[in-house]
Amino acid sequence: MIWSLIVGAIIGVIAGALTNKGGSMGWIANILAGLVGSFVGQSLLGTWGPSLAGMALIPSIIGAVIFVLIVSFVLAKVKH
Repeated sequence: MIWSLIVGAIIGVIAGALTNKGGSMGWIANILAGLVGSFVGQSLLGTWGPSLAGMALIPSIIGAVIFVLIVSFVLAKVKH
């Protein structure tokens, strides 16, 4: 469980860095983005590529990027 949280946080940090939204995200948001992104990515793209803690890394990162972009878009709309 701890290992999944650590890998989820790393995936979230990578997704935040790729989308330039990582500076405003805290560790909990990074973990959440990584775990939800992993689920989304593996659901959409499958479980190919290298994996850690039961998460296929490449689909997980792609899913986390999608998740971060969607959440950022929704939050930007809510603020206005």
